[in-house]
Amino acid sequence: MIRSFPRLRGACVLALLLSAGLGACASTPAPDAALVAFGRVWTGNPDQPWAGGVAIRGDTILAVGDSADVARYVGEGTEVLLATGGLIVPGFMDGHTHFLDGGFQLISVDLRTANTPEEFTARIAAFAAERKPGEWIYGGDWDHERWPGTPLPRKEWIDSVTPDNPVFVTRLDGHMALANSAALRAAGMTKATRDIAGGVIIRDPRTGEPTGILKDNAQGPVYAAMPAPTAAQQDAALTRALAFANSKGVTATNFMSAPTAWLGAFQRARASGALTVRVKMYFPIDQWRWVADTVAVAGPGDDWLRIDGVKGYIDGSLGSTTALLFEPYRDDPTTRGLETTPLDSMRRWVQSADSARLQVAVHAIGDRANALLLDIFDSVAATNGVRDRRFRIEHAQHLRPADIARIAKRNVIPSMQPYHIIDDGRWAAKRIDTTLLQTTYAFRDLIDQGAHLEFGSDWTVAPIDPLLGVYAAVTRRTLDDKNPGGWFPAQKVTVEEALRAYTVENAYGVFAEGRRGVLQAGARADVVLLDRDLTAISPIDIANAQVLATVAGGKVVYRAP
Repeated sequence: MIRSFPRLRGACVLALLLSAGLGACASTPAPDAALVAFGRVWTGNPDQPWAGGVAIRGDTILAVGDSADVARYVGEGTEVLLATGGLIVPGFMDGHTHFLDGGFQLISVDLRTANTPEEFTARIAAFAAERKPGEWIYGGDWDHERWPGTPLPRKEWIDSVTPDNPVFVTRLDGHMALANSAALRAAGMTKATRDIAGGVIIRDPRTGEPTGILKDNAQGPVYAAMPAPTAAQQDAALTRALAFANSKGVTATNFMSAPTAWLGAFQRARASGALTVRVKMYFPIDQWRWVADTVAVAGPGDDWLRIDGVKGYIDGSLGSTTALLFEPYRDDPTTRGLETTPLDSMRRWVQSADSARLQVAVHAIGDRANALLLDIFDSVAATNGVRDRRFRIEHAQHLRPADIARIAKRNVIPSMQPYHIIDDGRWAAKRIDTTLLQTTYAFRDLIDQGAHLEFGSDWTVAPIDPLLGVYAAVTRRTLDDKNPGGWFPAQKVTVEEALRAYTVENAYGVFAEGRRGVLQAGARADVVLLDRDLTAISPIDIANAQVLATVAGGKVVYRAP
């Protein structure tokens, strides 16, 4: 439980702590704190891993210690929070989201849990019935692996229920989408449209017409035809995303593949003090020069909004059979996936962005994609010289053992999403062989090799809920419940290792170690109170844990109802 007690001091605090079983307080005076939280504290600080309370003033942690020490900071006007029986941790940092997209998705059609093609169609029909003619329908996050026989959807499934609305709904991984006939017309895509490099247009084998399924780069023409959201729509989406993230205990994130046109929404929120999640933006790598010029004029930003990152793609996803593999797909031997960016272009962009001292992150999922990317990183580092650059691999899902060692040795950040394990683990064995599966989501091996493993969600691809991520990393228990002992359990991690990947290591991944992701004096005041001690309960019960309160920048930005 959590209890909030504003304006307590002296004997009242002593009585309160004793009644809650949190010890006594000392009488030595200390500077008044604006907020003090008492409970079992996991700090993320190896020199002081556990404590009994945290004192905060402004955006800074004043003190972390036992309850008696911290009680000295309670004065008139101090708000006191108690997490009796729960756990207090540093604010969760989500290492990889599509953050503003998440804000838009919150008011879009939701297809994630559609379990049949009929349900898929019915949800779109119901959503379309409430839209104005001509209004685009997007979002979706459908998963055909849920459906009997796993057929890919077709435009015919939805054309009759969306005659007046273009529809473009993505598979949950974002690497494949379904366009209805209206959307294809808007994009000018017909039977005569040529194949697109780095993408796939699925065509009807009889007629040659597009079925509506577009993979990776083939989605580009439809995205180009969609109307850009207005500034007001962006601001509203950001407000929704911030509140939702705070409700899950998220106080910082990396916004990957951020459109440059969306920077203004974050700048406006920062200027007004409305940002309640610290954001680092990674813009498309082919726009590195714009990013470098913007940083040169405005600076890289601060602990609330930072803009000195770029992000590229080297392949697709396993679920869309576009992740780049060394061996052919088991269920489709005609393909080994896609190289979504030509290697020469990727090498040139990485080298140029790195020369401009931007941090470079690249999406790589397949084992061949990861190996090729590490080669590029090695080449660029050799050319541009030794420095602390912290290249990032986003996802790093399927790795050869030799490349796990390379990641650790070269201090490349593996930015990974543990919820994907329990999702992909339902069907990954039909795509890749057991040898590669043993080093798929290789958390244990990466940590043991000394890599700075960080965790995130890839929201909207997966839920922006760090507690579900901790559960997934610790149990590796797939969503279909067919692996109760864990899917390739040798790669499990401990609760504290998972917490560290969501806090300390995420801070390291953006050069913020010591300032963020840790509860210690002088660090940023981001704190989360949980309703149970994750280190003392059954791992299975972690999925049921709840956020009681979120503190970002020293302010309570979320309280459980």
